[in-house]
Amino acid sequence: MFSGIQEILLIVLVVLGIFLVPRMIKPRPSPPRVLLRRPGLRFSWTLRLAIVVSVLWPLACAAYFQPWQQAAIPFAVIGLGPVVVGWCAHWVLAGMKNKP
Repeated sequence: MFSGIQEILLIVLVVLGIFLVPRMIKPRPSPPRVLLRRPGLRFSWTLRLAIVVSVLWPLACAAYFQPWQQAAIPFAVIGLGPVVVGWCAHWVLAGMKNKP
């Protein structure tokens, strides 16, 4: 009979310890979190203009030449050609500018 009471008291002591001991100990301040922010992509207005023109020029040429009706070669030369050549030139010039 006495051992049953001891077990109950031990369980009560453990439960009180779980709830009261953390309140008695002062919490340590957590170290400040350092927020790492990636630098956002900053597009200049000329790059934005180049992107918009790169989308609109082929769309306008597609509407004019209608490459789905046997006019694929003129569309490729006049519609897609300048866009591809322009971005290739931009890529080469950017590489020459960043050369060590």
